[in-house]
Amino acid sequence: MKPTIALFLNHPECSKDCCNGMTQALESGYNIRTFSKNECNPQTLSKADIVAFPGGIGDADSYDKFFRRRAENAVADFVEQGGRYLGICMGAYWAGSHYFDILDGVDAVQYIKRPTSDIRRSYGTVAPVTWNGRDENMYFYDGCALVGDESKFTTVARYANNDPMAIIQGTVGIIGCHPESLQYWYQKPWQYINQHWHQGQHHRLLLKFVDRLMQQ
Repeated sequence: MKPTIALFLNHPECSKDCCNGMTQALESGYNIRTFSKNECNPQTLSKADIVAFPGGIGDADSYDKFFRRRAENAVADFVEQGGRYLGICMGAYWAGSHYFDILDGVDAVQYIKRPTSDIRRSYGTVAPVTWNGRDENMYFYDGCALVGDESKFTTVARYANNDPMAIIQGTVGIIGCHPESLQYWYQKPWQYINQHWHQGQHHRLLLKFVDRLMQQ
C-alpha cells in the first residue's frame, strides 16, 4: 500500500502549478491528497504519512492568514510525533523559526540576500546546484538557503556558493529550488531557461528525496 502525502493547496499562495508538479513527480509511489487551510487539523494529518507544503507567492502575511495557533500546532505536533514534513520553496521557508518552527539549529533564509549568492533578484530562472554530487540547473524563484549547524542535518544539494539547498533533518525534508517544475514553466520565449528543461530528471530526484525522507 502506498504511503499518503497530505498536500496543502490554497492557490495562488500555494500554487496549483507547484501542487500539480509535485503530484506528477510523486504519484507513482504515493497517494496524494490535497487539503485546504480549513482542513489543517489533527484529524486530516492523522491520515497522512507526510504533510507537504509547496511553493507559491506566499509570504509572512499569508502564513498568518492560513495558520493560526491551532493549525500551526497541528503541523508542529504531527512532526514531533514522528510525521514527516516536505517543504519546497515557500514550504521550506515555513519550516523555519518564524513559522512552524520545526527545525533545529538551521533556518531558511532568502538565497538572493546571501552575500555570495549568484542570483541577486527575485524572478523565475534556473540556479546551478549540486545534487548528490551531480551538477544540475534547477528551477528557482526566490527560494531559500538552509543556514546553520550542518552537523545537525544531511545535505542533499547545494547552491553554487556552497549554501545547502536541500536538506533532511530527522523527519523534515526541505528544498529551496523547484525539482517539481513542469515543462511549461520553461516555455517562455523571452527567457533563456527554455534550454534547461530537465526532461523529468528532477522529478526522479524529488521522488528519491521523498523516499529517503520516508525512511527516517
